[in-house]
Amino acid sequence: MAEFVITMPDVGEGVAEAELVEWNVKPGDPVHEDMVLAAVMTDKATVEIPSPVAGVVTWLAAEVGDTVAVKAPLVRIETNASAVAAAPADVTEPEAPSDMTEEPPAAEIQPAREIQDAPPSSEVEHHKPLASPAVRQRADDLDIDLGQVRGTGPDGHITHADLDTFLTARSQSERPAAPIASRDSAVEEVKVTGLRRKIAEKMTLSVSRIPHITYVEEIDVTDLEDLRTTMNGNRRSGQPKLTILPFLMRALVKTVADHPGMNATFDDEKGVVSHYEAVHIGIATQTPTGLMVPVVRHTEALGLWDCAAEVMRVAEASRTGAAQRDELTGSTITISSLGPLGGIVSTPIINHPEVAIIGVNKIVTRPVWDGSGFVPRKMMNLSSSFDHRVVDGWDAAVFIQAIKALLEKPALIFIDG
Repeated sequence: MAEFVITMPDVGEGVAEAELVEWNVKPGDPVHEDMVLAAVMTDKATVEIPSPVAGVVTWLAAEVGDTVAVKAPLVRIETNASAVAAAPADVTEPEAPSDMTEEPPAAEIQPAREIQDAPPSSEVEHHKPLASPAVRQRADDLDIDLGQVRGTGPDGHITHADLDTFLTARSQSERPAAPIASRDSAVEEVKVTGLRRKIAEKMTLSVSRIPHITYVEEIDVTDLEDLRTTMNGNRRSGQPKLTILPFLMRALVKTVADHPGMNATFDDEKGVVSHYEAVHIGIATQTPTGLMVPVVRHTEALGLWDCAAEVMRVAEASRTGAAQRDELTGSTITISSLGPLGGIVSTPIINHPEVAIIGVNKIVTRPVWDGSGFVPRKMMNLSSSFDHRVVDGWDAAVFIQAIKALLEKPALIFIDG
């Protein structure tokens, strides 16, 4: 018999680590070739880890919720020598210890990413910290002494991620002792792992680094709803049912052509705004495991029915866990819609590093004065947020008013030029 270790695979795209979200085995379990041992997550994409050989699990390197570095040991399996010889490149045989019956002590298992201690060594304190203006401003806002923060960027530059790590360490060190619980104050503690932890990290990043401005405008979508109903009644076999999203997507494509600063991303560490000719629209989608943002790529090249079909495809892939990594990254502007649950007003959070997000609220029928009397009209609000560092309130208002003009006269959506 021989033992070897299956390591965390390199999933590409420059990913250096992944979160362990599921174990399908435990020590002592027999496994067969191609059996899925675990699942890991990175950038909201889940990757299954199969076993290339048969054997018995003798050791697991991490618990669910832990972050594991690429190439780090993940599972130890006891098998025969012939199976070891046939193992693929991402399955490596460990160095033989002096006593093969002795399991490594817990202290020898190092985490994939070290949590920064506060305060760090005096070496950091005796040098002027290197950081971008944006990082310095954020540190000042949070009352953080940059001399206490260890930089992990080039030449020791302090990044936003370093500030986040420092804040985590500081909050843990300052946490007060928990009071003694009474018999009737039972609390269930649920560990935040997997997609929920990714969402938490993403939301924290967006809110802490982006000063939001939210602009709300009401839109008369009566004519748009009449057109949508007519088109759905005459759609061909195989064509998806139209919602309001494809119309908004086409209106968005026409509008960003005149407002390129909205179809953009902002790198605040480099101080660079990138404008994109291609319009890759993220569609905020609720799934059984939480919020995901699949991307409809090159919307500028899609027609109305194509937009509807692509939204349906990427949303379904996200809900079933079949979405690929490139279908969950690379958006340049995002739409958030809760359909009939959309409420009257919302304050959507920008999908970092984008600079704009369009929030769709529910459609309601209410009386509107037309100059001579009240008439029933179908009204809908757009609640949209912008990065106030690079988008002024005036520009945000002009942008939304341009979208409003198209949605209120939907025939204009189909006119080129």
